[in-house]
Amino acid sequence: MGNVLRITGGVPLVGDVEVRGAKNFVSKAMVAALLAEEECRLRNVPEISDVQIVSGLLELHGVRIDSTDHDGELVLDPTNVEQAHVADIDAHAGSSRVPVLLCGPLLHRLGEAFIPDLGGCRIGERPINYHLDVLRQFGAVVEKRPEGMRLTAPEGLRGARIRLPYPSVGSTEQVLLTAVRAHGTTELRNAAIEPEIMDLVAVLQKMGAVISVQTDRVIEIEGVERLGGFDHRAIPDRMEAGSWACAALATGGDIYVLGAQQQPMMTFLNVFRKIGGAFDVDDEGIRFWHPGGELHSIALETDVHPGFMTDWQQPMVVVLTQTTGLSIIHETVYENRFGFTDALNEMGAHIQIYSECLGGSPCRFGRADYRHSAAISGPSPLHAAEITVPDLRGGFSYLIAALAAEGESTVNGTEIIYRGYERFGEKLDALGAAYTTD
Repeated sequence: MGNVLRITGGVPLVGDVEVRGAKNFVSKAMVAALLAEEECRLRNVPEISDVQIVSGLLELHGVRIDSTDHDGELVLDPTNVEQAHVADIDAHAGSSRVPVLLCGPLLHRLGEAFIPDLGGCRIGERPINYHLDVLRQFGAVVEKRPEGMRLTAPEGLRGARIRLPYPSVGSTEQVLLTAVRAHGTTELRNAAIEPEIMDLVAVLQKMGAVISVQTDRVIEIEGVERLGGFDHRAIPDRMEAGSWACAALATGGDIYVLGAQQQPMMTFLNVFRKIGGAFDVDDEGIRFWHPGGELHSIALETDVHPGFMTDWQQPMVVVLTQTTGLSIIHETVYENRFGFTDALNEMGAHIQIYSECLGGSPCRFGRADYRHSAAISGPSPLHAAEITVPDLRGGFSYLIAALAAEGESTVNGTEIIYRGYERFGEKLDALGAAYTTD
């Protein structure tokens, strides 16, 4: 599939699509294999570029990876882990931020690790200082170099009492992947508790880790001397499922999302229903459709789990352009996630961005003059335009907008979408979308 899509919109999307393992879990489970002294099996793995990048990074460190055609299975053999060349890590990592999560496991296995300059979607600062502070508390020594950062653990890693300033998913993953082999006990306060985090905890427990998830975002990890392998089926991707649900509503369509699960999507489903969307849950997935009639405006605030996740916000904005009245979204997770709305306004939307904390309680961005609240007036008929993908979730949101708009839109830079959406071209075909590729 080319990197430019020419989409003829105005056609309801109807049909079935399947979501497999969550992007935000699968790559972390693959990293966890570095801690093992036995073979690991991960199933339900999607064919996305993030998996390819992490596979390459692990192979640079001596992990043998084999894939099978059965159930999206990866077999990872970490018995011959070795230090990779700095230039190879830098060249292969590209825009991925995964190398920072390799640090704890590599410090345990090799005594040193290297972090190149990190990329990722430009939706906020997403600083790695949380990660470095965590690693220092475990006893790591960080040495800054022109090409990146070298980490060592001269006296080994030991348990620590850590309180995160914000329940960061990445920092929580860093603590888990480091603490399970550290000497002593680690107590993590203000931890993230997303379903993807809990699935990582399940993987580590299968490997032999001792992890207690307590009340009030407290996780306690007792370090162990050795970890074995695992056999695990990845939790389905609730972000992708929500994106297809929004596509169904924005285009007036009807999409059955195989693999979608109700429990991790309860907050999303409540919002979907309040707007006026319909859904039906069964054992195989969730059907989402537009039941006809008027869609309703809402006030919405993103938050860490169990709140409305930030990755659902961007596709939901497209839906809200088609609701009647004024909708408010207050973004509290990433400070710069509304940049994608400029293109939507060019397509006919009426979206205004504010630095105030609209529609919710004051958040950490309120005094920093970040434009982190949106007011969306609708319904606004969308028309075709030429747009360029800014980031992963914003990119898929542009696809939704183009599919809902009248006329032929040109969407550039769609290669970014491959990071988190498996075979999305084939899925568009299955839903009857009208498009061509360059």
